Amino acid sequence: MMKKICTVVGARPQFIKLAMVSRVLRQEFQEVVIHTGQHYDYNMSDVFFETMHIPKPQYNLGICGGTHGQMTGKMLIEIEKVLLLERPDMVLVFGDTNSTMAAALAAVKLHIPVCHVEAGARLGTLMNPEEVNRIVTDHVSSLHLVCTSSGIEFLKKEGFSKTVHLVGDPMYDAFRFYTSELNGNELYTILGLDGDSIQIPKEFYYLTCHRQENTDIPKKLQNILDAMESLDSPTIYPVHPRNRKVAQELSAQRGYHNIILVQPVSYQISIALVNHAKKIVTDSGGVQREAFFAKKQCVTVMDHVCWPETMINDCNQLAHPDKMDILQKLNHKIDFKSDYQPFGDGHSSEKIVDIIKEFFNKRELDV
Repeated sequence: MMKKICTVVGARPQFIKLAMVSRVLRQEFQEVVIHTGQHYDYNMSDVFFETMHIPKPQYNLGICGGTHGQMTGKMLIEIEKVLLLERPDMVLVFGDTNSTMAAALAAVKLHIPVCHVEAGARLGTLMNPEEVNRIVTDHVSSLHLVCTSSGIEFLKKEGFSKTVHLVGDPMYDAFRFYTSELNGNELYTILGLDGDSIQIPKEFYYLTCHRQENTDIPKKLQNILDAMESLDSPTIYPVHPRNRKVAQELSAQRGYHNIILVQPVSYQISIALVNHAKKIVTDSGGVQREAFFAKKQCVTVMDHVCWPETMINDCNQLAHPDKMDILQKLNHKIDFKSDYQPFGDGHSSEKIVDIIKEFFNKRELDV
């Protein structure tokens, strides 16, 4: 009888990984997709399932908003209900969101094995809420599937070895696959915040900025936008629903004319922007990797290194939410090594499924 796996997702990066892993997983297993609803906006959720041909979730829990504790608690309750109903043989989670940790906790309490894809990533500070989610999830998981070698080292320090496997990054799989399908027309479909069609300039910079630490204090976001405003080409900035109001107010107050505020974009449009941008400024763990995949210079507005592999030769540099620091980093000359690709060979999805199969085969032999 085919084993059943419940895959829990809730945010944009997880939808992207699901798009790649699910198509391989469903050849060997029965998959039930649970969408927590953490990203609720159409442009942050539904559009990914539609344009990337991801299987429609069997469950959408509709949980969004509130404090971290409120969100995680509601997810834990509702995911547990689904797991009791479905009785899966494994729960598969991606990354480091509240959805990830809630699913892992619900599963382990019911003695269901947890497989964590993107295990072992560490920033080194519990001040970052995603770091808490990573650590908790890893410490209740039965399988730790790691994107890069640095993740293996972090997990070794925390006492994990036999359950750790280096598989590469499903985000790299997705970037390669969907970049190959771009037809050049993607950038004509961008919409402004008011729904008007935006004509993309021939040369532009790409900005993504959504983290609370960069947007909850308007002065920080102002510094970031002031830096982009002073560049030699316009900046395309898809605005997260969380900070839409602040971005619009700053744009009006500061009289920005070199920053184009647009609605959140689909994955295909985002990677088209990455591939065509002069340089990229972001606070996204996913976009900084995608910039690296595309060999585009990136400045990451964060206090901690998220993906050390992207930092080689300053291809990706950390910056404070400070105008002069961002501009100084953008002006730094960098050099990409053509043969350096630490995120795998583009076939991590197949490796993930093979390891899950081995896990079940070993369990059956041990019985």
